[in-house]
Parts: sequence; structure tokens; C-alpha cells
Amino acid sequence: MCIAVNVARVKGQIAEACARVGRNPNEVRLLAVTKYATDEQVDRLIAAGVHTLGENRVQQAVERMERFGCHDVEWHLIGSLQTNKVKYCRNFSLIHSLDRWRLAEELEKRASQWGKRQDVLVQVNISGEDAKHGLEPNDALEFSRRLAAECPHIRTRGLMVMAPLVEAEATRPYFRQARELYEHIKYTLGLDWDILSMGMSGDFEVAIEEGATLVRIGSALFREEE
Repeated sequence: MCIAVNVARVKGQIAEACARVGRNPNEVRLLAVTKYATDEQVDRLIAAGVHTLGENRVQQAVERMERFGCHDVEWHLIGSLQTNKVKYCRNFSLIHSLDRWRLAEELEKRASQWGKRQDVLVQVNISGEDAKHGLEPNDALEFSRRLAAECPHIRTRGLMVMAPLVEAEATRPYFRQARELYEHIKYTLGLDWDILSMGMSGDFEVAIEEGATLVRIGSALFREEE
């Protein structure tokens, strides 16, 4: 596979999706999901200019941070986070999966000990599927309000959502609802939000058309050339 070719193709698709709705492609960040990637593939991603990488599991992410460092690479945790793993999360630039108050309390405690403000996204279960993590959409506003009031060492940057596994066009209503919720919370609470993380390999173009500012791409970056 030629990862550099795949990266260029995905960036081209991002630019095309932005052009269709009059957006600047610089508004959309590409996050490479490296859950199933080898270290060699991660090296190739970085060489191809992808410097925002996302891992689903804390332990694998910590090992990758030690292997590749954190200076030129921004590491995100995109998978579900257990409270007993928070102590290992010091070097994440962004945690996408804050979805319950007990986890917020643990993150606040640890971030205070680390002497930093931990950037996070509030995860919302926009699809309503039992198998997916995240807050109910109706609970996200009050949760975000409470975070802002009670957790000075946590900085929310926006929302993260996952659409159901359906045809790309069928994801549009979910992404549109997520953008509307994002804007409602941002402006109601006067928050300095800038990240709406939504869209994966199968539906990221629709997500961009509906307002995503960060897309999480895995398989499309590791596709064999046809």
C-alpha cells in the first residue's frame, strides 16, 4: 500500500467536500486512527504529513507515545475511557470520550495534579444506539454547563459523535443534529468551542458538509491501491 497516496486522496476528498458547501478546507482537521496500524505504517503517516493521531486504547496509545514522542505528533484518545485508566492520560492532547460525571471528576483530579488543563470533547450518543457510548443529546447542555462551573482543570473544546453504520447519505440527519446541538450549547453557554469531531472513513464527506471540523479516518488511509 502507498500511505502517502491515500493521505493525498483523503485530503483531496476533504477539500472537495468543503468546496461543495463553501467551506475553507483549512477548517477541517484530519485525524488518523491508528488502532490497527503497525509502527511502520504510523511512521509512513507521519512522513506523509499527518501529525494528529488517534488511538482507541490507553495502553497502546502510551506505548505509541513512547515510541514516536509527543513533540511533533498530537495524540488523541478517541475510544471509551475507564476511570481507572485516567492516570495514564497525561500526555493526550485531546480526549474525545468524556461522557459521564464520574469520569469528569477523575479527569479534574488528575489534571490538577498534572498542573494542566486537559482538553476534552463531550461524547454524545447522537444515534441513540445501545451499543454506543455517550450522553443523551438532551443531557449534553447541562453536563457542559456543570463542567464549565465545577471543573477548572478541564477545558471542553466541543462534541464528538458517531453516526450509525448506514449508507453515507443516511448519516446526514445525525450529523446535522450534532452540529445544531454543538452550536446550541456553544452559544447558550458562551463557550470557546472549536471542535466538532464526526465522520469516519465511510461517511466523512457528509460529515464535513454538515459542519465537522475534525474527521477520524482509519481504513481509508491504509487501503491497498487498486
